[in-house]
Order: sequence, then C-alpha cells, then structure tokens
Amino acid sequence: MQQLFEGHRLTPTQRRIAHCMVRRAADAPFLSSVELAELAGVSQPSVTRFAVALGFDGYPALRRHLRAVEPAAGQPDAPGAYNEYQQAVLAEIENLRHLAGLLADPAPAEHAGRLLAASRPLPVLGLRAASAQARGFAYFAAKVHPDVRLLDEGGTMLTDRIDAAVRAGATALLCFALPRHPREVGEALEHARSAGLTVVTVADSAFAPVARHSDLLLPAAVGTGLAFDTACAPMLLGRVLLEAMCDGLPDAQARLEEFDAQAAARGLFVD
Repeated sequence: MQQLFEGHRLTPTQRRIAHCMVRRAADAPFLSSVELAELAGVSQPSVTRFAVALGFDGYPALRRHLRAVEPAAGQPDAPGAYNEYQQAVLAEIENLRHLAGLLADPAPAEHAGRLLAASRPLPVLGLRAASAQARGFAYFAAKVHPDVRLLDEGGTMLTDRIDAAVRAGATALLCFALPRHPREVGEALEHARSAGLTVVTVADSAFAPVARHSDLLLPAAVGTGLAFDTACAPMLLGRVLLEAMCDGLPDAQARLEEFDAQAAARGLFVD
C-alpha cells in the first residue's frame, strides 16, 4: 500500500488519509469513503479527491484495487518491515545519499559559493515552507558575509527590497524554493534576473517551477512520507553552500574568530 502512494504529490490532507490507510491496512479495502473520512479526520469529498490524485476514477475504484492486491489473510509481515515514521526517516536518508552523489562533482556548489561571496549585499529569498531554510542560511552567513539581506516575507514590498539590494550593489541572489511553490517566488526571481541579478536556487528538483527563473539550480529532494514535507537535504545543501561561500571570502576565518572572542567576552553561550 505504501508503494501505491509513493511518487504522488499529495496535499497534507491527502497524506493524513494515506497514513490512516497504512495504519489500518487490513481494514482499508473494506472501508466506505465516509468511514475512512471519519477515521482520518477529514471530509468525505477529501477522500474522493485523494483517490483521484492517485489516478483512480473515484474512491470505489481505489477500494477495488486495494481488494485485488490485498495480501492473503494471516500472511506475516515481511521481515524488517518498518512503520510509517521509520519509513520517513529512511526516505530522508536516501535523499541525503542522493545529494552526496550529486556533490561528487563539487564544481556547481563551488561556483555558487563564489557568486554568493562576491555579492555585496547578498539577498537570500525563501517564502512559506522555504522560509526556515532561508533564515537558517542567512543567520550563519551573516557571521562571515558583511551584508546579508533576508527576504522571507512576500507581498508588494518584495520587489522593492530586491531593487534596493541591486541599487546597493548586489550581483547575485540565493533562493530556497520548496513545495508547495508559491507563485510569487517565481515572479520575484523573474524580476531579480531582469534587474541584473544572477539567481542561485536550491530547489526540491531540477524540474521545479523555479528552474526557468534560475541561472544555477542545485537540487535537493524533500521527504514526502509524513503529512508535511521534510527538508533535511535542502538544509544540508544550504550548509554546503555556506562552506563554499566561506572559501570565497578571504576574511571569513578572521570574522569567525572575532565573533568567538566577542561571544566569550559577553558570555553569550553556556558551554
């Protein structure tokens, strides 16, 4: 049943239904759409849309499919079977392995690091689900880069802030773009490129909607096994770009040592 759901972009509501069906695998082929909706805590139309999202004509077709592939009664679980939480962790480990394979060629990350290091200021864009990634990158980047500008709020002022960065001398913009992709991210990147910025993007896929608005796109897959996406690989790729950017900043180490000395003098940390 888990294989049936893999490879489909499901909404959080639809993932709740999928998880409920996995937990009630023995009963799922015999539940009505109303019963499944009650168990999952969603509406009955949501169950119908869930079935359609999986490629079926409706929920009855999905239920017939489940009955056709139902394991024989009493069949023991496969050795080493994992619950849904373990499966989510293992899927993230696989995403990290894939990222490690991509980084076997370090040239794209190193090129991105040089672009980011040379941009003064450096705008860092991330909206909605990607705002945490952008904020984390900006927090650490500010320790070594003289002028980092976090753009984590959308709205009509977003293009104003991009224009202000360009007027101040910015040459590149780093964007974190994760599903579900907000429309205004693509619009902001299109504006940034038209203003002369080189756009470096960390996205969940090389075929993400923002790809056509990016000069250099670095993919890092997200996990989809839980109700909300997990983004370990994009976060780690952001740290890789930080490392590459530090290599392009001659005074990065001096800035870090200066911060450490100030932190110690001020007693910022307990360790």
